[in-house]
Amino acid sequence: MTHDEPRTDGQEHGRGRLLAAVGFVILVVVALYVAAAYYFGDRVPGDTTVEGVAIGGMTQAEARTALSEGLADEAAESVVVTVDDEERTIDPADAGLSYDYEASLDGLTGFSLNPVNLWAQATGGIDRAVEVDVDEQALATAVDAATEGMDSKPVEGTVKLDGATVKTRASKAGLTVDRDELTNDIAEGWPDQHEFEAPTSRPEPELTQTEIDTFVTKELRPLIAGPVTVKTADPDGGKISFAVTPEQLALAVSVTTEDGALATTVDESIAAEVTATAAKDSGEFPAAEDAVVSRSGSGFDVAPSSTGLTLVTEGVGSKVVEAMGTSGDERVVTASTTKTQPELTTQEAKNSLPNETLSTFTTYLPPNPVRTANIRLAARTLNGAYVAPGETFSLNQRLGERTAAKGYKQAGVIYNGRLAEDYGGGISQLSTTLFNAVFFSGAKIEEFHPHSFYISRYPEGREATISWPNLDNRFTNDTGAGILIDAAVNGNEVTVTFHGRKKYDDVTAAKSPRRNVVEPERITDDSKKCVPQSPNPGFTVDITRNFIQGGSTVKSSSFTTVYDAADHIVCTG
Repeated sequence: MTHDEPRTDGQEHGRGRLLAAVGFVILVVVALYVAAAYYFGDRVPGDTTVEGVAIGGMTQAEARTALSEGLADEAAESVVVTVDDEERTIDPADAGLSYDYEASLDGLTGFSLNPVNLWAQATGGIDRAVEVDVDEQALATAVDAATEGMDSKPVEGTVKLDGATVKTRASKAGLTVDRDELTNDIAEGWPDQHEFEAPTSRPEPELTQTEIDTFVTKELRPLIAGPVTVKTADPDGGKISFAVTPEQLALAVSVTTEDGALATTVDESIAAEVTATAAKDSGEFPAAEDAVVSRSGSGFDVAPSSTGLTLVTEGVGSKVVEAMGTSGDERVVTASTTKTQPELTTQEAKNSLPNETLSTFTTYLPPNPVRTANIRLAARTLNGAYVAPGETFSLNQRLGERTAAKGYKQAGVIYNGRLAEDYGGGISQLSTTLFNAVFFSGAKIEEFHPHSFYISRYPEGREATISWPNLDNRFTNDTGAGILIDAAVNGNEVTVTFHGRKKYDDVTAAKSPRRNVVEPERITDDSKKCVPQSPNPGFTVDITRNFIQGGSTVKSSSFTTVYDAADHIVCTG
């Protein structure tokens, strides 16, 4: 049996020193390790870049400043959106697009005893992409604003006729921007991508261009491809032929769009009208001519009437429409004609020739050469007018519009109760003279309009103004014979005389006393166009027309004339 030898004191002391030395070394190493962890924990690992910006060895604050300064231009670079070759820009700041520098530096600094982290911080060489922050609501709002107005509705093509020319507007697809998809594309692609093609769709019009072209070529143009020839004959057997032109045919054609399809409508009544117009334009259909009565010394001459020729339009419209659907030699229709009779035949004129003076009336002209010249011109136009039995005469129709081209000059007229000037001023005196000739002839008065205020050179209540085209002077010849009108200016007189055959022995006039008298006012006018005006009271008066036969009144009629007050106009301008 053996026993271990007991340890000596020297041996125990040596082992203690060794353990102390090892412990000290460990403490030193640990202290150095911790010190290194503290040192590297406040620094970004060496040779580190974020989005290409070198930040190795910098503190957290230094690195954030470096990133903010180094990426400022890149972060602010506009986002470009292209829609159908049109570019719009978006400011990233307004769109909620930004770089998140804190997140980009996350984990690069900070105390850690993990040897892996410590090794990474000591050796460096880290390369990171910058982290971004996207506010999707702000981005969607910015996309909406940037693409506003870029959508368009489909354009529907149209077809119309301008005369015989077909005019079309092309159909065009619309454009719709898919803003939700564009927002997602930007959110996912930014900042690596700054240019984006907006996703779009193109809504089509109901009417395609192919449909338009087919309609025009196969349906519309053939209708007006050429004239339609109308063949007929006069009552004596003479052959007549004329053409209804494409321009005239086009008036009967209308283009409609119904349920997204084009169609033509050809109106038979319009086709008949344009055919009648073409017949008239051809010169093959002379109008009937009335007999013309004129003075010849102390008697009268009658220029004979003549019959006319007209196309019978009943049924011709449908024939023309049918021919419009054909081509070439098939575009021919036949029609019939009929003679037309004059309203006043030679015999009727001879049977109703005037044989005596029916009535005459004279008014007196104030000294105004321009006004008198207008009246003289109008009287020459009125002179020689023949009103057949039963015919209605219109002074406006006989004279036409009074213009400078016809020789009329500007002279006094009444406008809104005041004197003014206009072409033909003064011819109301001729109208008044004519009205009184009608009054005493016994013919039927159809239309007359007294002046707004009384003018002393005219008979109270029995006068008639005239204005183109609304105020007319009309009468119907119900005397049983023709009326030939003489009108002339002699010296300071204008006289209108009716030649005819008396239906009554006499026609007389009666007038009531004035009533409802209104005194005029005094008005001062400083305008340059002011015309001085003398005062006259306003009043109401009744006029009675008595028809005398065999010494007795066989009938009578009355009318009331109301005059406004003519204010006293004093011109100061």
